Amino acid sequence: MATEDRDSVIAKELEDIQSRVPSIDGLKLIACVPMLVQASITKNEFKQVTANIQFPPRYPHEPIMIQMKSRRLEQKFTDKLEKICEDEAKKWIGARQVLVILKFIRTFLEENSLCVCSEEIVYIKRELIKDSDEIKLKQKTSQIFLKINQNNYFMNLTVEVPDIYPKQQIKIELTETNFPDLLRVNFIAQAKELARQCVTPPLLKNTNQPFEVKPSLKVVCNYLIKDCVKRYPLENCPICKSFVLAEDPKNELKGRKNQIERVYCGHLFHNGCLDKYMKTPPFVGGKKCPACDKKIYHEKWRVSAEVMENRWAHKQAKQRELEEVKDFMND
Repeated sequence: MATEDRDSVIAKELEDIQSRVPSIDGLKLIACVPMLVQASITKNEFKQVTANIQFPPRYPHEPIMIQMKSRRLEQKFTDKLEKICEDEAKKWIGARQVLVILKFIRTFLEENSLCVCSEEIVYIKRELIKDSDEIKLKQKTSQIFLKINQNNYFMNLTVEVPDIYPKQQIKIELTETNFPDLLRVNFIAQAKELARQCVTPPLLKNTNQPFEVKPSLKVVCNYLIKDCVKRYPLENCPICKSFVLAEDPKNELKGRKNQIERVYCGHLFHNGCLDKYMKTPPFVGGKKCPACDKKIYHEKWRVSAEVMENRWAHKQAKQRELEEVKDFMND
């Protein structure tokens, strides 16, 4: 194609772009000259890209050259989008390509709602999901479905990513699990609290370190997958050293002594083991977790060390009295 023909084709296309783009929602022209067409494509403040488009020497018989930038979206995502747009432009060789591609990008942002957490999803797949687990993405509803397994225990989760993520926290729903109720309630309550802390400033402000909103998906999935599902089926009671959870969830350990207790540091105990440990000296300085040496906090054992010691001393005195009576009766 002669240079003047190419220039004429580009000039007419630029006129068309300038006349039509202002009426298209989400598109904004920044530059529109033969050397460069630059446009901003915006779904919202977190789903926005800037497309830099150049015409190759043999345009329109070659695909346009595209470069993507974004202040919010991850570089890996924009790199992938560049490749997708390049492949799309090849379908339009011989015809006008710029406006077609700008509309394609806008539609792509609308239909791929999980683009705002693409890097976090990559992390979850690479670091947290194992062969026995499943992860499914539903772009249209902005949901992530997780099926996580460890030994004979499992947890199925639905995570909803809001449109203005990460400004809003993710929503978590536990759809099914065979973990004991105590753990199930604790898992979800703690996960929701972690998500809230990512977007809500603390009541006591730190003037030296201003609060910044953080993405909550990675934080919550790290906790639920790594710190809960993958951890507790393998955890031993710090006192008796046997598995805290039954090997088969259907055969949940019965009786009060075998009930599960979770202390503040996160470790699990059998109720009977923890009760005996909490009521046995030494008591000075409070009882500490044998697994991590942190002070144990639990609502069932909230009495002071002094009271615990007095109770233990009283119990020992009673025991000695009983032994003396037995010795007397045997004489």
